[in-house]
Amino acid sequence: VVHGARPQIETRLAEKGLAMRYHHGLRVTGADALECVIQAVGQVRVEIEALLSMGMPNSPMANADIRVSAGNFITAQPMGVREGVDMMYTGEVRKVDTTAIRYRLDDGEMVLLSTIGYSPTGEVFNLPLEDVATSTAIALKAEKLVSMTDIAGLLRDKDDESTLIPEVEVSEIEGYKAAGVIAGGMIPKIGGMADAIYQGVHEAVIIDGRVPHSILL
Repeated sequence: VVHGARPQIETRLAEKGLAMRYHHGLRVTGADALECVIQAVGQVRVEIEALLSMGMPNSPMANADIRVSAGNFITAQPMGVREGVDMMYTGEVRKVDTTAIRYRLDDGEMVLLSTIGYSPTGEVFNLPLEDVATSTAIALKAEKLVSMTDIAGLLRDKDDESTLIPEVEVSEIEGYKAAGVIAGGMIPKIGGMADAIYQGVHEAVIIDGRVPHSILL
């Protein structure tokens, strides 16, 4: 499971009066923003672990007994300059420690990955959620990559959920970009899903996390 923290990061940035900068849907992370990212990601991870630890009788998690493993499974590197924009502490995945992840999965643990990555020199980078999820799915040779969001999915009209596009072929992506259908935060999301398909993941889907039991459905 790879989790993001965009709303929590933006709340902390707003509290400190820091600007929110994006380039093609990716956050430009300065030193001050990185502190907010680290705090927000840490908070979300603890909250997820707490929810997965619930086990009271008559609760949804009764007798679940889920063990959660989190750690430095992702090696990062700086993203550098993109189209003249210095991404600063925004990084990208350099390597996924599949051996360590598989060891924990085989032992019955749930592996929880965040958008924080560490370089071989000990630097901390803010990684795009889509990059971590896609890179991990490819490295683990996953059957399916599921992206849970707070929207219905890819829409022809972003203000009209009835214009949902139920299925997209990889060959159609550039056309949707040119038409402005794939824009903003959808650019890295759809791009990552396409990369996953190109590199052996059989299916990539976006599901609406606002719908109860959406993963099962």
